[in-house]
Amino acid sequence: MGPDQAINFASEALTVTLTLALPLLVVGLVVGVLISIVQAVTQIQEQTLSFVPKLLAMAAVLVIGGPWMVDIMTQYTRDLWTSIPEMVRK
Repeated sequence: MGPDQAINFASEALTVTLTLALPLLVVGLVVGVLISIVQAVTQIQEQTLSFVPKLLAMAAVLVIGGPWMVDIMTQYTRDLWTSIPEMVRK
């Protein structure tokens, strides 16, 4: 396995990681900003108020997008395992 293959595998792993994490991060960010706006408007400064909606929104994203995420992880793992013979030969 040469440096080009190692860089390719690392790049693909980072791409898959970002693809899987991005929906959760975006939903957490959007819900957090919306809750912060509501807190600023109503002047309610309760710390737990922002935690529960974020938790529920992220759980909903996991329930809805879970099969898609598992499919991407499975495909990446399958591709990685099938490429092992090529890495050993070179």
